[in-house]
Amino acid sequence: MQTPAKPMLWMMAAMALSAAPAVQAQTAYAPTQVGVDAGSVTTIGHWQIQDSAKAQQTGAEISSTGFPTTDWYPATGRATVMAALLENHTFKNDVFYSDNLRAVQVPEASGNLFVTPWWYRTEFALPKDSAGRHTLLRTNGIIASADVWVNGHQVADHAELAGAYPVHELDVTRWVHAGANILALRVHPADPRQSLSIGWVDWNPTPPDNNMGPWRGVDVMQTGPVQLSAPQVASTLSLPDLSRATLTVKVDAKNLDTVAHDATITGTVAGVPLQQTVHLAPGQTQVVAFATGTTPGLALDHPKIWWPAGMGGQPLYTLEMRAAVDGATSDRATATFGIRSVTSRLTSQGYRQFFINGKPLLIRGAGWAPDMFLRDDPARMEAEFSYVLNLGLNTIRSEGKLENPRFYELADRYGVLILAGWECCDKWESAAKTGGAPWTDADMNVAKDSMASEARLLRNHPSVIGFLIGSDNAPPPPIAKMYADTLRAADWSLPIIAAAVPQGTADTGPSGLKMAGPYDWIPPAYWYADKLGGAFGFDSEVSAGADIPRLEDVERMLSPQEQEALWKYPEARQYHASADWSTFAVLTPFDKALAQRYGAPTSLADYVAKAQLDNYDNVRAQFEAFNARMDAAKPATGVIYWMLNNAWPSLHWHLYDYYMNPAGAYFGAKKANEQVHIQYSYDSRNIVLVNHGLDDMHGLQATLRVRNLDGSVRYEKRLQGIDLAGNHTRQLATLPAIGNLSPTYFVELDLAASDGQPVSRNVYWLSTRADVLDWANSNWYLTPLTQYGDLTALRSLPEAASEVHASTRHEGHEDVTTVTLSVPASSRAVALFQHVSIRRGARGELALPIRWTDNDITLWPGESMTLTARYASQGTADPVVEVSGWNVQSQSVPASATQGTDH
Repeated sequence: MQTPAKPMLWMMAAMALSAAPAVQAQTAYAPTQVGVDAGSVTTIGHWQIQDSAKAQQTGAEISSTGFPTTDWYPATGRATVMAALLENHTFKNDVFYSDNLRAVQVPEASGNLFVTPWWYRTEFALPKDSAGRHTLLRTNGIIASADVWVNGHQVADHAELAGAYPVHELDVTRWVHAGANILALRVHPADPRQSLSIGWVDWNPTPPDNNMGPWRGVDVMQTGPVQLSAPQVASTLSLPDLSRATLTVKVDAKNLDTVAHDATITGTVAGVPLQQTVHLAPGQTQVVAFATGTTPGLALDHPKIWWPAGMGGQPLYTLEMRAAVDGATSDRATATFGIRSVTSRLTSQGYRQFFINGKPLLIRGAGWAPDMFLRDDPARMEAEFSYVLNLGLNTIRSEGKLENPRFYELADRYGVLILAGWECCDKWESAAKTGGAPWTDADMNVAKDSMASEARLLRNHPSVIGFLIGSDNAPPPPIAKMYADTLRAADWSLPIIAAAVPQGTADTGPSGLKMAGPYDWIPPAYWYADKLGGAFGFDSEVSAGADIPRLEDVERMLSPQEQEALWKYPEARQYHASADWSTFAVLTPFDKALAQRYGAPTSLADYVAKAQLDNYDNVRAQFEAFNARMDAAKPATGVIYWMLNNAWPSLHWHLYDYYMNPAGAYFGAKKANEQVHIQYSYDSRNIVLVNHGLDDMHGLQATLRVRNLDGSVRYEKRLQGIDLAGNHTRQLATLPAIGNLSPTYFVELDLAASDGQPVSRNVYWLSTRADVLDWANSNWYLTPLTQYGDLTALRSLPEAASEVHASTRHEGHEDVTTVTLSVPASSRAVALFQHVSIRRGARGELALPIRWTDNDITLWPGESMTLTARYASQGTADPVVEVSGWNVQSQSVPASATQGTDH
């Protein structure tokens, strides 16, 4: 649809490049210093890169000492081409703002920056005493493929090094020497329609370079004649008592020499010593295994058990191994693992249910999106895991976009389950689609290498609970068999799932998952229906679509014209909703519902405020509906919110936005996923208690109120001495039919411990006019309505008073701000949906990322609530707390620091 404009877009891209400051060659870069010890692994820390259309020399020349790199771009070690260009501030305009990305997103234009290979060049220095050692290059995945030169010699070509995920090791000993060495990669253009790389679909624009580059990095390894690789620990746990675990340890030992060697393999695992001597012929690889038959200590009594967050702790064990030849250390290998049991089975309705350490659990997760340009940001990744924990989720689904090792290490440490799998669409599923191109033998080899590499990466991580070998389609039989065989050859013990849709394969059986939508707006009551995406079975990806960021983020991602269109023109296409002109490029269903239920927006600020109410309400209902049925006769076993986060600033599908600024969707999810929670059921008016922990609760107290719009209490009930079993729900009460309700009314629920301490508070704004779904006209992404609920009376709420008191203390590297919100008894109205933000000083930036105990809260006159926020300490200015609300005048108060702890 954009074809006539593409030449002009290419000119814009060229102008953007030409207008940018010239890049000065980083000739002063010191070579990466390779470790001295046998077994050292050194990651290439930086590159210089250039388009081969400009650098037209041969690989032999470019990988030679003294080759001039004037005007090449410096890049970090894991940078794709676009990531490197962004690092160098190459583009004149912010590619995340408005539709600026269009200027470089021209994959078919003549003269495109990204249709020719790009060179990656670096230097690494080997220690002087490396004689007798083997030097290996390990490529951890290159998009789409690469030729490799070392010191003027080609050591691999792109037929060997293809695919985003295969790990390859190249023995380059004959071509390297002590001191500085030159490594050059010629990275070939990527096209996810033609290669098994990484693609993007309707929820994100396609990066202009298709992510070409060594995105997972390249390592230089030093080893003696015998190399150790792929260490693994498998554990078998006694159920249900968890009192014993049996470990099996394996490692690959490879003789890199042309003569035979005897190697002694020693090590420790969970404090148990290991030792075995093996004879290796020239070039031979042998799996060295340790089991209880030869090492009785591998039968552990009372092991430390790894649990998902909220169900227990996350203790981790280590495996350390050493290979010695003729008494000298030849290589080392380590691994971290946890002891736990993961199983799954199909319910009587045919849906998959997971068990951790013998306990069933409701999978409550969301879909992961990496950075659009696959940029490596350890601090951001850790902050995102802290958000997952703060949200009360227990699972992340990775549909393709599989991450680097740090992601899984964080998941292990935080107790977040990972449901990994291949992505939909593009080449990965072309062979499964009607009319799709069949895979070649080369494709099969890349897919097999990808599966084997991912199995080796994932199998030791206790956080990983399964692998989906298909997403929107199950693989054809030959591919499904190859995947299953490859996983099992790698000692994969976890569930292998055919797809995220209700399909199966001969090798995996039925998937037990459903993917019936919605992906666009539906009302909260939808989730309680026994149809389509309602709360039953295992929903692999689902949500009500649009998630509108807070106003400050809308203003920094959209142009003034786009901002105006957002609230005025529901049929207008928004580049930040879907850049590929898909169904989701317009927010029409969401906008129509917002206007019908809350009233037509009168400004951008009004639109965003109403969107926060809707997002909170809808996301909360989605998770709560699955909560309510987690131990029902027809259980809900899993729900994956589509999605957790965004790869770039977006108006769709996230629980927190690209700027990591928590908004309505975030706090709706956080509320629903409280460890112990009180909730209202839209279908039955039941009040349900939920306990996601394993410990029983006793002596709980609950207060239920139904209020009219003016705050008058139309119904109240107090309950005491409530017991709630661990990992279960309990129906507490059913709200009766109540006469003389205002057209918009409230349900206020409070749950407290036996000593009166607050446990859960939940407030709903409801309409006496029902949302009526038109099920007969459902499609794959939404169910339309014949009638909308009426919440427009919320606009008539009088202004409410709110008092704010705040203070800040320091704890280690964090500031902890405590905010108490109080509504005076003399106030005229409920203070609806009060949102608290923190700035670093009176005019400073928002403190982000930030973790709140609660937010977006509603209080009536005479009520108060204390919230706590944690965020990184930065600067010396006192934090300033900003409070806004639906009908509360915005105010700012200082949160001055008090004496704290530094530990």
